[in-house]
Amino acid sequence: MSASVANDSRGDQPAEAPMALTGERTVPGIPEENYWFRRHEVVYRRLLDHCRGRVVLEAGCGEGYGADLIADVAQAVIGLDYDESAVAHVRARYPRVDMRHGNLAQLPLDDASVDVVVNFQVIEHLWDQGQFVAECRRVLRPGGLLLMSTPNRITFSPGRDTPVNPFHTRELNAAELTELLESAGLQMQSMLGVFHGERLAQLDARHGGSIIDAQIARALTDAPWPADLLADIVSVDVDDFDLVESGGQDRRDSRDIDDSLDLVAIAVRP
Repeated sequence: MSASVANDSRGDQPAEAPMALTGERTVPGIPEENYWFRRHEVVYRRLLDHCRGRVVLEAGCGEGYGADLIADVAQAVIGLDYDESAVAHVRARYPRVDMRHGNLAQLPLDDASVDVVVNFQVIEHLWDQGQFVAECRRVLRPGGLLLMSTPNRITFSPGRDTPVNPFHTRELNAAELTELLESAGLQMQSMLGVFHGERLAQLDARHGGSIIDAQIARALTDAPWPADLLADIVSVDVDDFDLVESGGQDRRDSRDIDDSLDLVAIAVRP
C-alpha cells in the first residue's frame, strides 16, 4: 500500500486530516515517514492474534491507527493518551476505539479489568517507567498479557549516554527491559527483535550501508528528498521486516537480540 493513502476504517466517509508530524510519534499517510510507520505497524500486525476476542487497552495510542487495527479482532479496545489533541483525533477518525484521556502513571481503569495491555514505542518516553509497568500489572486480569515494544538502546542510540531522540527519556536494551517487567511482578513469555529483512538489507546497501542513516542525513537539511531515496522509502512494507524470537532454533532466529532495531516483549501477569 502506498504511504500517500492512509487506512480509513470508516468505509466511504472522508478521512480526517492527518496529525501533525512532530517527531514524537509516527503518523500514517506521509511518504517521508513511511519507513518508521511500517517499522511500527509490523509489530501490531504480527502480535494481533494475542488480542483476538479480548478486552484490550492500548496505553499511549498516539494517532490511533494501531488501536483501530486491534479493533478488527478484539472484543473491545480502549485507547488512552495524555495528549488531548491525540484523544480528539482518535475519537473523530477511529470511532471503534473507546478513546480516553489520562495519565499512564495512573491508569484510569479498575483493577483486573482488561485482558491485554498494548504499549508500543511509548515506554522510552516515560519518566517513571516502573510506575507505569506496575499500573499495567494492576489493570491486567490474571493470565493477561502485556505487549510492549521499544527502540533497542544499543542500536538506536549507540555509544551515547542520553537518547538521540529528544522526546525519549530512557531507552532500554533487552536485559534492562526484562528487568523492568519482572521487577513489577510480570513473567516474561517472549523477547523478540525487529530486524531488516532481505529487501531492506538490499536498500541499506543501495543507500551507503544504512537507509536509516540516509533518512537522518536528509532530515538534517532543507534540500528536497532525492527521488530514489523517497521512492525506496515509500515502497517499504511490513513484510520487509523480520520479527525474531531471542534464542530461537531456526537459522534466521539465530540473530543476536542486541543487534535488533526494536525490542518486543510479551509478558504475562501470573
